[in-house]
Amino acid sequence: MCSPRNLPARSAQTSAGGGHMNRLFYGDNLDVLRESIASESVDLVYLDPPFNSNRAYNVIFGKHARTGNGASAQIQAFDDTWHWTTVTGQQYQRYVAEELPMRVADALTAFHTLLGENDAMAYLVNMAPRLVELHRVLKSTGSLYLHCDPTMSHYLKVMLDAIFGAVNFRNEIIWKRSGSHGSAKRFGPLHDVIFFYSRSGKFTWNQQHGPYDSSYIAEKFGKRNADGRLFQDISLTGDGERGGESGLTWHGYNPTAVGRHWALPGYLVDLGIISAQKSSLERLSALDAAGMIYWTRNKVPRLKFYIEHAPGMPQQDVWTDIPPINSQAAERLGYPTQKPLALLERIVSASSNQGDVVLDPFCGCGTTIDAAQRLGRQWIGIDITFIAVDLIEKRLRHAYGDSVIGSYETAGIPRDMGSAHSLFERSPFDFERWAVSRISAQPNVKQVGDKGVDGVARFYLDKSTFGRILVSVKGGKTVGPQFVRDLIGTVETQKAQMGVLITMTEPTPGVLDAVNHGGTYMWPINGQSYPRAQIITIAALLKGLRPDMPAALLPYIQAAKALPPTPPQMSIDDVAASG
Repeated sequence: MCSPRNLPARSAQTSAGGGHMNRLFYGDNLDVLRESIASESVDLVYLDPPFNSNRAYNVIFGKHARTGNGASAQIQAFDDTWHWTTVTGQQYQRYVAEELPMRVADALTAFHTLLGENDAMAYLVNMAPRLVELHRVLKSTGSLYLHCDPTMSHYLKVMLDAIFGAVNFRNEIIWKRSGSHGSAKRFGPLHDVIFFYSRSGKFTWNQQHGPYDSSYIAEKFGKRNADGRLFQDISLTGDGERGGESGLTWHGYNPTAVGRHWALPGYLVDLGIISAQKSSLERLSALDAAGMIYWTRNKVPRLKFYIEHAPGMPQQDVWTDIPPINSQAAERLGYPTQKPLALLERIVSASSNQGDVVLDPFCGCGTTIDAAQRLGRQWIGIDITFIAVDLIEKRLRHAYGDSVIGSYETAGIPRDMGSAHSLFERSPFDFERWAVSRISAQPNVKQVGDKGVDGVARFYLDKSTFGRILVSVKGGKTVGPQFVRDLIGTVETQKAQMGVLITMTEPTPGVLDAVNHGGTYMWPINGQSYPRAQIITIAALLKGLRPDMPAALLPYIQAAKALPPTPPQMSIDDVAASG
């Protein structure tokens, strides 16, 4: 491996991933990795860095002006990062001159010569330092899985070879991500690529198995027991003679006579079929009593190896058995780049053990975090969009109940007015998303012409229908009565039940008067009345205050099918009581 050259100082590193609390970071993963994740503290990294490869190749690889939005909230947040700009050029010069390890700088320079200055090159320029940091935080026994598509996979593999060393390349995994479909003048693109690298030659590995195919079963498990179970007969002996009781004759068969000895498979002990404390002959008799001895025509005893005792076919590097997230998938959250939970569970199971630390620096809707939580791993998630962080917190609550709330820390989220102002100045759109989430409403995924509506809270009207509370956020200094009147008008035209205005500044008397003249809404479940229009400040939200409204349903999840396993949900009576 090559050594870093004058990499940025990391004096602010903490022991994140060192055996303490799970961490969820809101911010740029390069900054978080450099400032908050200690070297050699992570066991497994999975990343699925967003890149809008659906655009035309002549756009991605051509020198051009800025184009439209990307494919997800993450791409929107990285919109400047994934386009070649003057800043990208300055970063490129700085990285290759002093900040990146020599071999990575050489690879990036070669890419620049080959590709020129375009979106593809901007993507590689910004991925290079992030991959270097991910290599740094991995333990010597750790592994990295990089998920991408064929648009950029070959360039990323060269970069990973430069960072990890080609000797530590383990697999190029092909995941069939969609069903067959036509494609103009080329073979239909059906797969994603997942690169698997280890930090060193000694790495965590737990063999994964899949089901046997029908031809293998027919060939290997061709015998059927009296009770209908399929089995194959396998040897009960091993090579070489032994002088002890493992060489004694049993039921007339002497293994020593043919240069062998009794050697029973260890899985029989693991399953509790035989005892490790018993002698070889006693274990053979226990197997015979259990009906697990198969006698050949030559009176040689062999073991009935039942198909249900077989671990399955060792997993290969082409994965066709995990379907993608489609419109009917139970776990679907509506997040554009969401990956199946089964995909991440396979990766986490294969390359980590219970208690290990799993890191996802582009954690999106949190599938990696969910898999790590389910499998008893610690986790660190990073995302540059607040909507992803908010969605992950709601997803964890939905899947594991409110008890999960105290099991992790969230960093980068405003905790006081100073940090709220900073967020607004840095990203007004993420400020809106954060403010909306404070009242258990779902923020808009995209910044569109929304008629002043920045999010929606949903609540039960009866056992089968939902009401809506429209939320509008104003982070500027001037908020007049017209904003309240506009919100009330939008509530009426969209046939919603209520509206909430969230402001950075304290409301003026005119604003309060407009709110007070907004009318009331009566909740049919319990007959309680609420102000139809309400206003609440950021300062009040930070103090824990909330609008006077019916109990809101958990955002994101209610619009999708339930995530397995689902804890008991509040009944309609519970909701009424809580309101």
